[in-house]
Formats: sequence, structure tokens, C-alpha cells
Amino acid sequence: MAEEPLVTVEAVGRKCPIPIIMLAGRIREVPIGSVIAVTADDPAARTDIPSWCRMKMQEFVAEVPLEQGSAFHIRRMY
Repeated sequence: MAEEPLVTVEAVGRKCPIPIIMLAGRIREVPIGSVIAVTADDPAARTDIPSWCRMKMQEFVAEVPLEQGSAFHIRRMY
């Protein structure tokens, strides 16, 4: 069972890079080691969010399909 995110950033309907900008602005709302989710339906999010995680040394946990788009789970590492 995947860990439930403590915060969900709703970015469905927004084009990249807006979901990543929203994620970057809110990741500090969750404690280190906890999971934040971003919901997005822009196909670019599928590559952009994991890439952002690698660049920022955050852990990309999972992509969870939703009725519209996906929820991308990221674990805050620092």
C-alpha cells in the first residue's frame, strides 16, 4: 500500500511548468520524509515531475492514475 500524501497540489488543467512551480512552492508544507502529491493532466508532467525530483534531490515515489490525469507522489528528502 502506497503512503498517503499529507498535501495534494491540485494542478489539473494547468500546463507545465505550472504544476512544478506549484510543487516547488508547497513542498515545504510537508515534513522531511513525508509525501506530497501533485495532480496533473498535462502529458509533460509525466516526464517533468520525475526530472524535477532528480534535479532537486527529492524522491519520486509513484504515478497514480486518476479519472482525469494522474497524482504524482513525491517524498520530501530535505
